[in-house]
Amino acid sequence: MTEQIAFYIFSGILLPAALWALWRGVPLTEPNVQFTLGQAIAANLVCWYTLGRLRTYARARLLSYVLPVNLFAFGAILAGNSVLRTEFSYTLFFACSLATLGISYLVTTRIRHANPALRHYTIPGGSIGQILGQQGFVEAESVEQLEGLIERDGITGSIVADLHHDHPAEWERLLAKAALKGIPVYHYRLIEESLTGEVRINHLRENELGSLIPNLPYRYAKRMFDVASVLLLAPILAPVIGVLALAVKLDSPGSAFYFQQRIGFRGETFRMVKLRTMHDRVVADDAAARREDAMTKENDVRITRVGRFLRKTRLDELPQAWNVLVGEMSWIGPRPDAIQLAEWHEGEIPFYSYRHIVRPGITGWSQVNQGHVTDLDDIHAKLRLDFYYVKNLSLWLDILIALKTLRVMVRGIGAK
Repeated sequence: MTEQIAFYIFSGILLPAALWALWRGVPLTEPNVQFTLGQAIAANLVCWYTLGRLRTYARARLLSYVLPVNLFAFGAILAGNSVLRTEFSYTLFFACSLATLGISYLVTTRIRHANPALRHYTIPGGSIGQILGQQGFVEAESVEQLEGLIERDGITGSIVADLHHDHPAEWERLLAKAALKGIPVYHYRLIEESLTGEVRINHLRENELGSLIPNLPYRYAKRMFDVASVLLLAPILAPVIGVLALAVKLDSPGSAFYFQQRIGFRGETFRMVKLRTMHDRVVADDAAARREDAMTKENDVRITRVGRFLRKTRLDELPQAWNVLVGEMSWIGPRPDAIQLAEWHEGEIPFYSYRHIVRPGITGWSQVNQGHVTDLDDIHAKLRLDFYYVKNLSLWLDILIALKTLRVMVRGIGAK
């Protein structure tokens, strides 16, 4: 790790700073130069650390996150110095930002193609077959084969087993021996989660999520951030929502806003607000009709012209900043379902209500990886994605979701 930090700082800061000093004829000992270098180093380390943390999550497309992470880190410092009007060398800072961006791309590309020879040996027995066939995973032929590899060359990878299975004594001894030799031994479910970004719950008594109340300290910090960010963004959001609401009104008759009862935090209902994207209609009073109306279909004829654009860009969700402010939602979390759909899902899917243990979000892990779904099998997959979010709830996963959301908004993926 120390070597990585040194390489990042040398290549992204010190080398371009030295070249800049030679070009401009300015010594690096000048106070404003050192002040600039200190802040450039801080931004450089933020980029290194953030990309490193994002790499630990499933479905992370690191190369596509290099630019936004660098823009945010260096842009925030640049904006702060511009507002405060400090003695700051913009040309030096720009040179360091370009160098750090280049190094970030280089390192990320190398990581992506690193260790092609890594092999992960699976121990037969139990449910291990669920990860067989994945690239890099090889089923162990025998205890003797792995013992020979451990004693002769070591294993450049890991050993994966269903640790809940009652393996024969010789396999148990081999797993203990591998661990003593420093070879990672993983439960197959951990590997499956890291590959798919999904968490399965077979029995709630197994408590496979680690805790029935996930990451309380971060939940409190996240709530404070939600409130502060809505208040900070309000002067920008208000006129944008106003213009979009006017476009909705001009496009089709009816209210600019759409209100719907949703299931939220701890299973409580709340009134969620969106920009209206569909034509006004009358829905029959029976449960089946209400459930059918709550589902959005492919090329749904109920969607207006402006509504299709709003759905594609996710801008119809902006008014939910109000729900975030009053504590009914968060910027990021599992999407809240309409009451009719939630009741149906809960009757069909075990542990469905567990997703309500965190505040629902305007965007979320299942939203950016799967999009809008209505089929029951897809809803099962969506629930596994939601459980992955609950289990791994953290600042870094939220940052990854925010980056994926930007990509979804630009490309219009998953909208109906």
